[in-house]
Amino acid sequence: MNKILLIIQREFLNRVQKKSFLIATILLPLIFPAIMAILVYAAIEQRKNAEKETIYYVDESGFFVPDTSKFRFKRFEVDVNTAKQAFQESQSSYGLLYIPRFDLANPRGVSLYTKVNPSPNEIGDLEYMLSNRIRELKMQKFKIDQKLLDSLKTDVSIQSINVSDAGLEKSSDSKVLFGVGMTCGILMYMFIFIYGAQIMQGIIEEKTSKVVEVIVSSVKPFQLMMGKIVGLASVGLLQFLIWIVLITTLSSVVLALFGVEMPQQQMMNEMSQDNPAMQNQAGMEFLKAMGQIPFGFVIFNFLFYFLGGYLLYGALFAAVGSAVDSPAEAQQFMFPITIPMLISYFGLFTFILEDPHGPISVWLSIIPFTSPIAMMGRIGFGVPEWQLILSMVSLIGGFMFTTWVAGRIYRVGILMHGTKINYKVMAKWFMMKG
Repeated sequence: MNKILLIIQREFLNRVQKKSFLIATILLPLIFPAIMAILVYAAIEQRKNAEKETIYYVDESGFFVPDTSKFRFKRFEVDVNTAKQAFQESQSSYGLLYIPRFDLANPRGVSLYTKVNPSPNEIGDLEYMLSNRIRELKMQKFKIDQKLLDSLKTDVSIQSINVSDAGLEKSSDSKVLFGVGMTCGILMYMFIFIYGAQIMQGIIEEKTSKVVEVIVSSVKPFQLMMGKIVGLASVGLLQFLIWIVLITTLSSVVLALFGVEMPQQQMMNEMSQDNPAMQNQAGMEFLKAMGQIPFGFVIFNFLFYFLGGYLLYGALFAAVGSAVDSPAEAQQFMFPITIPMLISYFGLFTFILEDPHGPISVWLSIIPFTSPIAMMGRIGFGVPEWQLILSMVSLIGGFMFTTWVAGRIYRVGILMHGTKINYKVMAKWFMMKG
């Protein structure tokens, strides 16, 4: 055990004291807000200096009323074929909008001719403008008063309340829970993959430099593998915590300097834009929903599943690194290892966030190879205790199993050089006694 702790200490200090670690840990949180600042500044300047695009239009319906807030409209008093020819010869116009005679109940045939592909936002603005105009025409046709119509509009907000087995009530917000689940799942996928690959890379480097042959003369290969895995896991956790603190703080400062609202504030404003009186209520509801999330519980589980998933996959990455002599040779073994991670990542958006309590979501969160990502996607929605305990026990068992399998391959492969590696050779190493 003491030898494993010494290897953990060696791996931790060896990584943390490198200039590359310090640069990546400090520079990356600085680069991210800097890029954000540049993009926000460029977007503000572009919006400030942007000129309205000129759109010519042919209106055969006689109903179109141009809204010049987004575009500059100019009417062609000619037929559409002549207008198309004039548009092609024009150098300053952005597009030609053709509005044929149409039935209000079924408006068809509206076309936009452009010399470049328009963006979805530009198409959406034109569609919104035409939809509003047709809506006004329908209201005039049926003699509906706008004020009466506005008075009939009623906003309904459903408050979600979770009732526990003990009868305790706790309010929740599905949008907030969705965001927590998505963020935790994506972070889990990124960090397990990044730091797992670092284990493989580190073992390949030591194997090719012959350093490992000196180390294994005083420690067992299994102790060396465990020390490297746990040592790099501690480095990953330290770097992760530093990134979260720095990126969150600096990003908030950058957005505040440019007067840009944080995403949660933008969401509250969107909720209350139709009724400004709802803004304070929306803000209070959002803060109340955030306050109901057990962040301590979420962080504890994130650390547990990060360590469990990292150790599980780290053992497999270590086995691959011990078997090959270069990163190029490792590529053929990487894909089978990453398949469960890809399944859980895509399942996060396909099943888990859409139906966190469905049977597929439950099984993905219990199977050890998919549970780190899947369970973190579900954790914000509330997971029954028996499912969480079963998932944790399964993950521990999965880690012990992959460590045992990887250890049998590692003890032989770490000292092998120049051997053509395939699955048959690795299976042979696994079955060897000793």
